Parts: sequence; structure tokens; C-alpha cells
Amino acid sequence: MNLDLKGKTAMVCGSTQGIGKASAIELALLGANVTLVARNEEKLKTCLNELDKSQGQQHDYLVADFEKPEQLKEQVLKFTATNNVHILINNTGGPPAGLAITAKEEDFVKAFSSHLLCNHILVQACVEGMKREKYGRIINVISTSVKIPLRNLGVSNTIRGAVANWAKTLSVELAPFGITVNNVLPGATMTGRLETIINNQASKSGKSFEESKEEMTKEIPAGRIGEASEVAAAVVFLATPAAAYINGINIPVDGGRTGSL
Repeated sequence: MNLDLKGKTAMVCGSTQGIGKASAIELALLGANVTLVARNEEKLKTCLNELDKSQGQQHDYLVADFEKPEQLKEQVLKFTATNNVHILINNTGGPPAGLAITAKEEDFVKAFSSHLLCNHILVQACVEGMKREKYGRIINVISTSVKIPLRNLGVSNTIRGAVANWAKTLSVELAPFGITVNNVLPGATMTGRLETIINNQASKSGKSFEESKEEMTKEIPAGRIGEASEVAAAVVFLATPAAAYINGINIPVDGGRTGSL
């Protein structure tokens, strides 16, 4: 099985914490040159020093805020003007929890911009290099809500579904160029976002954090909440040569929680 990414350049968004950071670490271990993308430069510098360099990799970072699409576009176009990106990991923190019916119009607009529009900006900036290299892997970290909407995540459910359909469309358009587009759907994964969700649930129900966490765990056949590194393993496999014929799919990484095929 060919898992070698030496000589490949990967751009990883939201890479200073959680699934993004775990994915960047695994990509570097397989030999990829990794460019981290996030808004906090100090955290980017810290993460950069944690990446493996034993195979002569050259790692880099871009400071960009996904709430400022034009800034992101400027930064990524500057980078791709002199670098081919073979692997793009689209990963952005989800919108705040809440009911769809009580969401404001601007909540949807903000989420649509940070997720779909920024993903699209990144793909358009990277795709010509992928075509030149005849190698492209676009992996979007979304949510199992693509398959079954999650309670109290109205805006997130809506926007994640849009991203999934956008990705499927791109997978058909880009396949002739040796470019695949796939979505990884994390279930309950112990990240800062999940801790916030559990805290919110605990606050509303009057229960402790641990009690709310236990209630969530009971819904998972595996009997535990996942780790960011476990989701990253799926992300990074899709980035390898071994995954060349996997295209246009949604892969839940959720311990069996999602109740659909």
C-alpha cells in the first residue's frame, strides 16, 4: 500500500488545534511538506515546531482569518503563485449551537462565508497546481450532520449539507484530472468545540459536564468519545496515493453513532 507523501505539499486549515492539527502531524510523518493555515500566528509557530522534519520536509504557515475571505484569498494566491499544493484539507470551526428557527439571517450568511465560500476560494487557488502535477486530494472535514441533522445545531446542519453537495459536485468535475474530493464526517470527537457543546448542554439541563458527557457517550456504540488523531487517520489516508480511486464520498468517523448507511 502506497502511503508515501514525500515530495507532496499539503495545506491544512484550522491546523493549530483539534482535528486540523492532528492531520498536519500525520501528514508530516508520511513525508509531506505541510503549510498550516490559521489566524493565530503564535499558535502557528508553536505547531510548526511540532511537525516531523526527518525526511527533509519544508514546513510553512499562512496567517488567515476565515471570517475575512478576501484576506484569505490574498494569502493563498500569494502562496500558490510559487508553490503547487497537492493536498488541501478544508477544516473550519463550526457555527455556534442553536435552533434553526431562531437563527438570524446573518448567522447563516456568516457560516456560509466561513465554510463554503472560503473552501471554494482555497480550491480555486490550489486546483491549477493539482492539475499540473496530475495529483490532487481535496478533503473536507465536515460533520455527521451531513447524513443525519443534529439537534440544536440548526445553522451548522444547514451549511454542512451545502458543503457536502458542493464537494460532490466538484468530485465529478475534477476526477478527470487525477483530483479526488472527499468528506470526512467526525462524530463526537474530544476537541475544544465538543467541550463547548457539552458545557452548553450541561448548563441548560443543570447537570455537570461529566454527566452530560456520559449521556453523549451512551449514544455511541463504541462506548467512548473519539480522539482527534482517529479522525486525522481517515483524513490522511484519503490524501495518499493508495486512495486514488476513492472519490466523492462521505466517511463518518464516529464510533458507529450515525444511524444511517
